[in-house]
Amino acid sequence: MRTENILASLEATHPGEKEYMQAVKEVLISIEDVYNRHPEFEKAKIIERLVEPDRVIIFRVPWMDDKGEVHTNIGYRVQFNNAIGPYKGGIRFHASVNLSILKFLGFEQTFKNALTTLPMGGAKGGSDFSLKGKSDAEVMRYCQAFMTELWQNIGPDTDVPAGDIGVGGREVGYLYGMYKKLTRECTGTMTGKGLEFGGSILRPEATGFGGLYFVNQMLKEHNMDIKGMTVALSGFGNVAWGAAIKANELGAKVVTISGPDGYVYDPDGISGEKIDYMLELRASGEDIVAPYADQFKSSQFYPNKRPWEQKVDIALPCATQNELDANDAQKLIENGTKCVAEISNMGCTAEAVDTFVHNKCLFAPGKAVNAGGVATSGLEMTQNAMHISWAPDEVDARLRQIMNDIHSQCVRHGKEDGYVNYVKGANIAGFMKVARAMMAQGVI
Repeated sequence: MRTENILASLEATHPGEKEYMQAVKEVLISIEDVYNRHPEFEKAKIIERLVEPDRVIIFRVPWMDDKGEVHTNIGYRVQFNNAIGPYKGGIRFHASVNLSILKFLGFEQTFKNALTTLPMGGAKGGSDFSLKGKSDAEVMRYCQAFMTELWQNIGPDTDVPAGDIGVGGREVGYLYGMYKKLTRECTGTMTGKGLEFGGSILRPEATGFGGLYFVNQMLKEHNMDIKGMTVALSGFGNVAWGAAIKANELGAKVVTISGPDGYVYDPDGISGEKIDYMLELRASGEDIVAPYADQFKSSQFYPNKRPWEQKVDIALPCATQNELDANDAQKLIENGTKCVAEISNMGCTAEAVDTFVHNKCLFAPGKAVNAGGVATSGLEMTQNAMHISWAPDEVDARLRQIMNDIHSQCVRHGKEDGYVNYVKGANIAGFMKVARAMMAQGVI
């Protein structure tokens, strides 16, 4: 495999899709040596087939606001690869959504789902619809309009969407309600559902919980204890919320949260009523964190900045892609940060990742660290298929075991002279499972 040739061909076919190209390049560089030891992969053109999605579904979504005005948005579903199971991946509603971002997310999802060991393929979907300023009735009508176009392309053994940025429990409920009406079936076609109609306990917290389970294993692998360590988090959505709760439970101290307006630094720690306050602020529709500093005088608000300038032991991007760049990475290293892990999808730029790996800073990519969310979605699929609901302890135990297994796979494939290259380990482990499944099923 010549990585440069494949990337050049892909860029010529899909010009301007920078997030997608970034994700593909990271994987190809990591797996090149392993791939070249398998001539059967080259003969079957596994890479050329793997970097292109199975299909991309694009549709318009017309909807009416509360004033009777008609609007049109664009909806997408990228069904990337189903070699190891039905397509699985979230739906994102955000003004920034475009095809490049959804293809990168679907590509990453394919390997992430493979790492969970559960039988799930990779997909992603969404729309450039923004919830900001929308009434509940408008959100409901939009979700119903979106599902009216999508429903014939999904199903419990075909494609199982979930929530993502802008699609929480409310939106999943509206989407699933319309799916159920159109199909006249009650199936586990969506995950992230409410507990009253097939949802799994711990799903909202699962990505953050799983990320901290992975980080805890990283530290143990390198003879460190998370207890007493300080943690910088970005974001204050479900991912950061779950991460903050579990970090506190494990004995660490969370000192930052962030939003589009900047970040808050609280040296006394963010826990208990402080987390509850942020949840209330988020529920009110305020997409800002500045009021935290007014509420809790132990903290300071830094407008239009990111939390990576603070001196902490652990840094966890929890917001969106490419939120931590090379300058941030260098600052974290200079400040003696012991561990960095992406709980957001591709939270670090390629240059930042290279900086961490070059300096042998403990760093792990999102496809491994944030797999807890989709793993728990997979557990929800199992519960739906069996028409049962597991208790919190059972779901949490299964999640912890899955994250420990993912960590073990990363160590096995990424250990180099006492240092674990988690990027390489995660990419190789995920790729080998998907590639072998594709080989076994022929050229299809």
